[in-house]
Amino acid sequence: MEATEITRAITAATSVAASCGLPVDDAIVLHNSNKVALRLTPCDVLARVAPVGREVARFEVELAQRFARAGCPTGLLEPRVDPLVYTHDGFAVTLWTYYEPVTPRIPPVDCARALERLHAGMREIDVASPRFTDRVAEAEGIVADPRRSPELADTDRAFLSGTLAGLRRAIEERGAVEQLLHGEPHPGNVLGTANGPLFIDFETCCRGPVEFDLAHVTEAVGEHYPNVDQGLLDDCRQLVLAMVAAGLGDGACVSPIGCPVAGLSSRDEVRPCFERGWMY
Repeated sequence: MEATEITRAITAATSVAASCGLPVDDAIVLHNSNKVALRLTPCDVLARVAPVGREVARFEVELAQRFARAGCPTGLLEPRVDPLVYTHDGFAVTLWTYYEPVTPRIPPVDCARALERLHAGMREIDVASPRFTDRVAEAEGIVADPRRSPELADTDRAFLSGTLAGLRRAIEERGAVEQLLHGEPHPGNVLGTANGPLFIDFETCCRGPVEFDLAHVTEAVGEHYPNVDQGLLDDCRQLVLAMVAAGLGDGACVSPIGCPVAGLSSRDEVRPCFERGWMY
């Protein structure tokens, strides 16, 4: 969000919290992208705010409640208010439990076990959700439209288009079992708390093979996850890399922490990542 939009988002969040009876004197910006995450004090609540129509807040709230009932290691909605999507001044606001971080780096084995527990709980949840191929199609749409990726050279456009289509086909042809996934369980979406690792941010939840989720974590985490199809994981890692590269052209993608393209400034730097494989 731009600075002026953030100011309005803060006002929306504090107004919603106050209307719910929560004391609010200050709002600290924790994260800013297509939505903003705020720590509200002294009530110590996490508010997530996005422009109405540019969020999937109702989907996230529904999933959060189901994950809690299934015992998944996920962040919880704020228990002092109703589990709703609140609107104010054109913004959608959801209120969540704030967790004080206790460790800057979660040990890979702990992260792998938490992700395995998350997947086990997700298998018990029956909810309509996109398939991972829907996200691939979105990336393909960005690549195919010069208006959305004006800086993409024709050769790179053809390269990414072919890579996305080929990897999607290769993954589907493997016929792996699919289930509900987090969609982007990279280090930026898992908190090291006193309750252990907790996953947050469910707007990318989709159906697919567990290897698609594992493609977003480090190799050290993947080594502790049981029964991984390594060939499928390699394909998924290449696919995710291609999707992130496509997102750079849209100007809307912030590369996840730990992603090998994080911080790359051009596709001249991204393309060699495909040639040498996904590396951490």
